[in-house]
Amino acid sequence: MPQHMTARTAGSGHAQQDGDVWRFSLGAGRGYHLAQLDDYAGIPRRRFTRRAPLRLSLRARASHADLPGTWGFGLWNDPFGFSLGLGGGSQLPTLPNAAWFMFASPRNHLSFNDALPGNGGQAAVYRSPRIPSLLLTPGLLVLPLLALPPTARGLRRLASALVQQEATVLTSDPRQWHNYELLWQAEQVEFLVDGQNILSTKIAPRPPLSLVLWLDNQYAAWLPSRRMHYGTEEPRPESWVEIRDLQVQ
Repeated sequence: MPQHMTARTAGSGHAQQDGDVWRFSLGAGRGYHLAQLDDYAGIPRRRFTRRAPLRLSLRARASHADLPGTWGFGLWNDPFGFSLGLGGGSQLPTLPNAAWFMFASPRNHLSFNDALPGNGGQAAVYRSPRIPSLLLTPGLLVLPLLALPPTARGLRRLASALVQQEATVLTSDPRQWHNYELLWQAEQVEFLVDGQNILSTKIAPRPPLSLVLWLDNQYAAWLPSRRMHYGTEEPRPESWVEIRDLQVQ
């Protein structure tokens, strides 16, 4: 396992290591539940350590094909410092930069681009300009206006213009063991599943980033014609994700 990784949990979440296998699991109950392994706990974004070139590889499987909430693994800049009020950190928000494999339940819609998948299994990249968080913070004041469809549509169009994206749907059964590999270059990202290249894109996230592997029951959706929705879903009985052979080079 890479050095300086921290296991973090919330609610009924558990993150346990058995040999080279990490098992993330959630129990039943209302509220926010999280099981996560990352390398950015207590670190400001400017001091995140992950930069291109980088290769992330691991094997993973899940208990169910459609777990409530989200789970996945990859690289990101922890853009939602307040995490919509559900388990976030203490940093100010910023625009997203990320490259990861993500599995999101149908209640999610995590794409600003209408032509790209907003939920389900996907390999995805987000690239955003560096806008100081203090300049974005006043935007928190207009969050209540997202309840108004015209405002929500206008802000979503603005977000789609600022955030470059690329994504492809994962068709493999997540309940089976699969090999996942992410190759991050300064101007390119490649995703491989079981040795097959499923996505190669010139859209590459801006560094520095951090490593994250997680399972939670949170959902967020910002649909083209509706206001933002977010909250938590009831975990399935014995919801878990197992990850092994984790390597970062």
